[in-house]
Parts: sequence; structure tokens; C-alpha cells
Amino acid sequence: MNKFNFASSSPLLIVISGPSGVGKDAVLSEMKKRNLPFYYAVTVTTRPKRRGEKDGADYHFVSESDFRQMVDRGELIEWAKVYGNYYGVPRRELREGLGQGKDVILKIDVQGAATIKQILPEAVFIFLLPPSIEELTSRLMQRQGLSDSELSLRLSKAQEEMDKLSLFDYVVVSQKDRLDIAVSEIVSIITAEKCRTKQRKLRL
Repeated sequence: MNKFNFASSSPLLIVISGPSGVGKDAVLSEMKKRNLPFYYAVTVTTRPKRRGEKDGADYHFVSESDFRQMVDRGELIEWAKVYGNYYGVPRRELREGLGQGKDVILKIDVQGAATIKQILPEAVFIFLLPPSIEELTSRLMQRQGLSDSELSLRLSKAQEEMDKLSLFDYVVVSQKDRLDIAVSEIVSIITAEKCRTKQRKLRL
């Protein structure tokens, strides 16, 4: 399942979202390992770099001052403050990928996905769902640096986000030890979208 021939189809924007701790980064990492022919849009953030993360690959890490300048120049198609840090989607990232004729994978929080849906309703929206709230709690507890109050806040926010499933086109369960299943389901969704008789047409 690592080769595609979708040259005749219009490139898609695939928005992958879900609550904090659901495994969005892990799923994308697994997709990249398979050398799937997608363009992975890199978003920008003011939050500190976590261990193992690389600037320009996981995020574009910038200062708050630089972020505000990007906002003022209209460089971000969407941005928001999440858990005390700013996140945004650079227009150039989407234009670069779509301009190459590639399907663009965009990982973003649920709040951002809702905004993107208003701006680009023809994108494909996939919600990553944890197997259970207990599993999500366990994953968040394993994150370093989260206080009890921060953990409580993220769990409360996760419940609010899971109540917004109706905003999405598809749901995929993200099991920690079976990332291959989540990736295969995402690939199947993209394949199905490519087989639609009425193709989605993005207007960026």
C-alpha cells in the first residue's frame, strides 16, 4: 500500500485532528516511515521544542514576536492560542504542497480544524479518537512536565473536542500499539476520496 497512481485526481488537503495525547504525531511519524507520497505541512508554534523534535520538520519554532509579525503580514491562514502557546498554519506550506500536485497532510488541533473547515470546506477532515478516555488519560500522564491541573484541563478539553465529531468527515481510532491500523485506515480514506465521481476542488 505504499504506491499510488492518482495523477489524474486533484490534490487533496487532508486535515488530521484530535485531542491532545491521542497520538497525532505518532500516526504522522508512522506515515512518513512508509514513504507515502504526501506533502506534510509544517505548522508554526511558539511553544518550546520537546525532546527529539526538529525545527522545520515537526514544527517551525518561532518567538512570540516573530509569530505576531507573521500574523500581521497575513502569512497564516489560521492561528490560535492553545494551552498558553500560539500555533498557526502558514499559507505557503499549503500552496507549496498543492502546487506540486501532492496531497497535503495537515495536523492541527480541533479548534484549528474547525476554522479551516470554514475557510476550506472542500478539505478532508479526519478525527483521531482514543480507544477510551482511560487510555487518553494514561497517555497524557506519561507526558513530562504536566501538572495535575494541566492534566485535568486537557482531559476536560478533550471531552469538549470529542463532542465536535460532527464537524469531521471520518473518524479513526488511534491505538497506541497498532499505529499501522490507523495509518491503513487513513490511506483507505484518501483512496476512497480519490475514487469519488465528484472530486473535491480546493480554492486556496
